[in-house]
Amino acid sequence: MELIVGNKRVTVQALRRIPGGIEAQLVGEALTSVLDATFRGGASIEVIGGDLDHHALDVTDIRMAGASTTVTLLSGGRQALH
Repeated sequence: MELIVGNKRVTVQALRRIPGGIEAQLVGEALTSVLDATFRGGASIEVIGGDLDHHALDVTDIRMAGASTTVTLLSGGRQALH
């Protein structure tokens, strides 16, 4: 699975499938991209691959610990990607 924010592939430190979505461990630009999409809007967050292929994701939880941030993203439903 790959995380896509807007039209960019985001490099995640770790990605774990959970019921209804994923948990992604993010740092640096990857975290900034997800936070900007969440709080500023304008860019979608989606996953490509696996059973969530072409599904839009919504950030539902952000946990920070040390130099690592874990973001929980839950599926908002299947999307048509252009």
